[in-house]
Amino acid sequence: MFVPAAIVVGVVVIVMVIFIWFVAYQACSDCDSSNVTPDSRFMTLTMDKFLIDMEREKPIKFTSQQLRIATDNFTNLLGSGGFGSVYKGIFSNRSMAAVKVLYGNSKIIEDQFKAEVSTMGRVHHFNLVRLYGFCFEENLRALVYEYMGNGSLDKYLFRENKILGFEKLHEIAVGTAKGIAYLHEECQQRIIHYDIKPGNILLDANFLPKVADFGLAKLSNRENTHITMTGGRGTPGYAAPEMWMPYPITQKCDVYSFGMLLFEIIGKRKNLDDSLPESQEWFPGGFGISLNMENWKS
Repeated sequence: MFVPAAIVVGVVVIVMVIFIWFVAYQACSDCDSSNVTPDSRFMTLTMDKFLIDMEREKPIKFTSQQLRIATDNFTNLLGSGGFGSVYKGIFSNRSMAAVKVLYGNSKIIEDQFKAEVSTMGRVHHFNLVRLYGFCFEENLRALVYEYMGNGSLDKYLFRENKILGFEKLHEIAVGTAKGIAYLHEECQQRIIHYDIKPGNILLDANFLPKVADFGLAKLSNRENTHITMTGGRGTPGYAAPEMWMPYPITQKCDVYSFGMLLFEIIGKRKNLDDSLPESQEWFPGGFGISLNMENWKS
C-alpha cells in the first residue's frame, strides 16, 4: 500500500517545523542565560552582601542564650564599674567582643541602656568604640561592644609597670580629642558625654584610643546652647564644677574633663588624690569652681 505523497510531504514539513522551533527555543534560552553574565551574577551577589553589611551596621539584637554561649556563661571578666561588669565574648565566627552586663536599679539600668543605644547606635567614628548590639530581656540587660585588646588608659597612667612613651601618649590625647570633637560638632544632634576620664578611654591592639561608656550621655539639639540638668553627673575630679550646681551647662563640660585628662597624661598621676593637700591637686576645689563660674557668666 502506497502512502500518498501529500501526506509524506506534510509529515516532513511538520517535523522540520518542530525541529526549527526546538533549535530556535534553545538559541533563545542560551541568549537569555548569556545575559546573566558572570559579571552580572557577581554584581547581584555583591549587592546582596552590601545590603547584608548595611543591615549589620545597625545594632544587633542578641538573645541572652547567644551571649551566655559567647561569654562561656560570663566567666572571663574584663572589668567592672558602678553600673555593671564587662566580659570577653567570642562568637561562632571567632570575632571577639566586650559584653557589658548591666545591673542595679531598674530605672538606672533603663536610662543607661537607652543613653548608650541611642547615642552609639547612630554614630561611627574611628575614635569611638563601636556598639555591635544589645540584649534587653527580663533576665539579662547587656550591651555588646567591639573588643579593645589593651583595656583602658588608666592602667597605663597610674601603674609604674605599664608605661607608655610620650609620643604614644600624645597620639592618645589627639585621638581622644578627635572623638570628642566629632560628638560635639559633626553629629546631626550634639552628643555630650558627661564622663570623660582615663577609665573611659579604651585602647585597641595598637594603642589607638576610642571613647567609651556613654551611659551618662545626652543628645542635644544644636539650637539649645545650654542644658538644664537634674542632679549631678560625672566623676569627681573630672566633672566640671557647674555639673554639680543648679545652672544650665554646655558641651564645654566635656572640654573641662578632657583638660583634666591631659593633666593626668602629662603628670602621670591622678588629679584628685585624697592623700595630697589641696595645693598639690591639679585644680584646687575653690579655684576650679570660681574659674568655671566666671566662664559660665561670660
